[in-house]
Amino acid sequence: MTQLPFTDIITSEEQLRELLGTPGDPAVRKQLSFLDQHSRTFISASPFVLIGSVNSSGNLDVSPRGDAPGFVQVLDEKTLVIPERPGNRRFDTLRNILQTSAVGLLFLVPRVEETLRVNGRACLVRDAALLERFIVQGKQPKVAIVVEVEECFLHCAKAFRRSKLWDASTWPERESLPTGGQIWLDQLRLQDTTAGEIDEMLNIDYKQCLY
Repeated sequence: MTQLPFTDIITSEEQLRELLGTPGDPAVRKQLSFLDQHSRTFISASPFVLIGSVNSSGNLDVSPRGDAPGFVQVLDEKTLVIPERPGNRRFDTLRNILQTSAVGLLFLVPRVEETLRVNGRACLVRDAALLERFIVQGKQPKVAIVVEVEECFLHCAKAFRRSKLWDASTWPERESLPTGGQIWLDQLRLQDTTAGEIDEMLNIDYKQCLY
């Protein structure tokens, strides 16, 4: 880490615990090493999961995955599967899995303020019989992420209560933020095109290449 312009930096867990305390017994005991029935129900209702991963150099990445509720399938109490749909072909998550296999998952369900956290080890699988289970609109994924569960627990609702994430009355007007096309136009310094044209190309891609 580069030198930061701060003088009072916490450098040990002892300092952290002295300042913020220790978890209560329920917070410790709620951590499971398998997917119980409540965890399976939550995953089956979730249309969205964030995947955290790390490469062999310690560089981190968090990437979203989304589809119809239940798109992540639980094979048994220790194993779940995430289909890999078409994306931008950066493969940040997939490359990290190849290097370290370590992943952390955060499942969300709309209007539910609790989230489900799952940590474990992942691999990339091409077994035809498995991939056939994830065909959508006649399209079969070419690979799936299989996660062996090591830790699983429900995360409390405080972050969602503070953020009011599911309260539509707090949402900003879409027009108050730049579109994806405008952002990419500026960041990539593109010439001979407009933000509107880029947005239109994105919309066509979204319609034709989701699966």
